[in-house]
Amino acid sequence: MNRCASLTALARACCIATLMATTTWPALAQTTAVVAIRQFPPKAVRGTLKVVAPPEVVMDGKADRLSPGSRIRGSNNIMVMSGAIVGQTVVVNYTREPTGMIHDVWILSADEIRLLPVPAPAPTQPVTTQ
Repeated sequence: MNRCASLTALARACCIATLMATTTWPALAQTTAVVAIRQFPPKAVRGTLKVVAPPEVVMDGKADRLSPGSRIRGSNNIMVMSGAIVGQTVVVNYTREPTGMIHDVWILSADEIRLLPVPAPAPTQPVTTQ
């Protein structure tokens, strides 16, 4: 009869362990979401980009052009081909190369749009000829 008593105690211990595991672990698994915000160069400017026919784009409602070797990074910071976003309007931070063409583009996530301040536009210097 001792064997029956030990089996009952073992079953009871397993039930208690299962109950404790199912009630405490979900509470430990709940965490707050961490939002990753990328760092952008100081000269980056905010705008809206629509790729018309690569390398032709519309930036802030004006016709513009991507530079040769331009890089577009998605909201997950992975390279995006310009042909993959034809016809889409996206909010971006971007930089220009010295000739004025758009060179680096970062497509912003909803959190980045909400949390990041809008970068001030780069001052334009008038071209003077002498």
